[in-house]
Amino acid sequence: MKKTDNLNVPKLVKEITIMMFGMLITAVAIHFFLKPSGLIVGSISGLSIVIEKLTGVPISIITFILNSILLILANALIGKEFGIKTIFASLLLSPYLAIFEIFFPAQKSIMQDPLLDLICFVLALGFAQAILFRINASTGGLDILAKIINKYAHIEIGTALIASGAMICMTAFLISDLRIVIIGLIGTYINGLVVDNFATGFNTKKRACIISEQYKEIQEYIIKNLNRGVTLYNVTGGYKSEQYVELEILLTRSEFSRLMEFINKNNFKAFITAGNVSEVYGLWHNNKGPKKSLNS
Repeated sequence: MKKTDNLNVPKLVKEITIMMFGMLITAVAIHFFLKPSGLIVGSISGLSIVIEKLTGVPISIITFILNSILLILANALIGKEFGIKTIFASLLLSPYLAIFEIFFPAQKSIMQDPLLDLICFVLALGFAQAILFRINASTGGLDILAKIINKYAHIEIGTALIASGAMICMTAFLISDLRIVIIGLIGTYINGLVVDNFATGFNTKKRACIISEQYKEIQEYIIKNLNRGVTLYNVTGGYKSEQYVELEILLTRSEFSRLMEFINKNNFKAFITAGNVSEVYGLWHNNKGPKKSLNS
């Protein structure tokens, strides 16, 4: 009988918490910065604002309907995991917006300046989008179209957001003047850049190269305590032609901090260089579990 994997409860709780937090930030950005300013930034929320002003239907209802249609596409074209997570996340948006509409009706722009509202909106939304994309979810809406473009056209997620969002911005001509449309297009472009910037920051890893006489102790700590693989190289010192062993490791920032703490605590003599790596492919991954060193 095939053995099935047990449900990873801590991972599930963590991802649900991230989705709830991300959608709360999204709702705050829409209700307090986007809607009262009258800006139409490229998003389903922006399109919902246009439809609301043309029809009088509450934005929470319009958002729910449009997201429902796009969620079907997400499940069919991107994958079940992404679809389920995005369904859960996007279903949170309408209740959040409805609560804000009832208890915190925003009639006027908080910042009293469209440009400042735009900056606050794209920074908040970009952060929310980035943390959700990181766990293979999204805020729903236009993010789904961007994810589809990202998957099948193989372009950066931020660029995909800009391309799909620009089309939504053009609908603002139905309710706004040229100035507002241009501001919206600028906001859409900045939003794509912000998402890429946050995503890069979240995905950044540390590549460390260590030369030490205590390399075996360091190797053992990396494998047993950090649960990471390590590559060993035989190297020759250029000054005295002495033979050494160099360890090369790819770690998260927190794991790198733990490794440095271990080395300093034990007073190991070591020569260490470290740099940032923005993208990782292949065998290395974030999921914890038994791994073997590439040299084992």
